[in-house]
Amino acid sequence: MKPFDDVVAEHGATVLRVCRAALAQADADDAWAETFVSAMRAYPSLPADANVEAWLVAIAHHKIIDTHRATRRRPVPVDVLPESGTEPGPGPGEHDALYDALKRLPDKQRHAVAYHHLGGLSHREVATVLGGTEAAARRASADGIKALRRTYQQERAHR
Repeated sequence: MKPFDDVVAEHGATVLRVCRAALAQADADDAWAETFVSAMRAYPSLPADANVEAWLVAIAHHKIIDTHRATRRRPVPVDVLPESGTEPGPGPGEHDALYDALKRLPDKQRHAVAYHHLGGLSHREVATVLGGTEAAARRASADGIKALRRTYQQERAHR
């Protein structure tokens, strides 16, 4: 297996081009660096016959997605702040049926839906909170939303 410095020298430009194609300059540089930090940790366990360039581009792809998600969660500066309390939340009882349907979901689905869809966490962050894999968090969230759509729509039809 090549030393990791050689891997960076050989594939660094390709990964940077991928990052720059998808992100702004500063974000691309950060994603590039994060890609190689993650790759450095996983490199010792990479099979000898692996396509290193494809592996690095896949890691970069995940870092790009993470950057896009983080950008969406950043506050946006505005010239004038709205007065606090001008936009009231839902009134008492306005979403009770939805919350009742949510409460009937199995714990893992309920938490995955709440953390991802209501709390804005990524599936990776949900997995960390719940103590599972990202794939399991994604599946629990999708199953929870599917169940909510079915039960909530049925309840609304009966009202």
